[in-house]
Amino acid sequence: MTLRELTNEIKELIDQRHKMFISSEGPIDKKDHAFFNKVKEETKPMFELTHDWLREAEFFVKNRGVSVHPNQVKSTHENIEMLILHSYYLDVDKKRFKELHQSSHYVLDMVLTDIQKQEHPPS
Repeated sequence: MTLRELTNEIKELIDQRHKMFISSEGPIDKKDHAFFNKVKEETKPMFELTHDWLREAEFFVKNRGVSVHPNQVKSTHENIEMLILHSYYLDVDKKRFKELHQSSHYVLDMVLTDIQKQEHPPS
């Protein structure tokens, strides 16, 4: 998958996680082993996607003159992983979740803009 495709997939993923967080009821018992196994199984492909995005995005920002910095990529990756987990365990307030969601979108959109500029440089 290209970085553009991965970035768009991540944007869809965090929007889905946001909807899940908003529509779910109350905190989950963190000691529920069956729920833990369900979360582990369901999140595995999500974490693989975020890892693939991190690898591609780090390569992209390291080797080109772009507006996104490597630290922003790393922080965004961590924020996305937190969004995934918080969407299941509901262990953060809505304001914090929304901030993580918006911050992640901001950097993801910057990556897409940088990709666009690389593919279509101004004349």
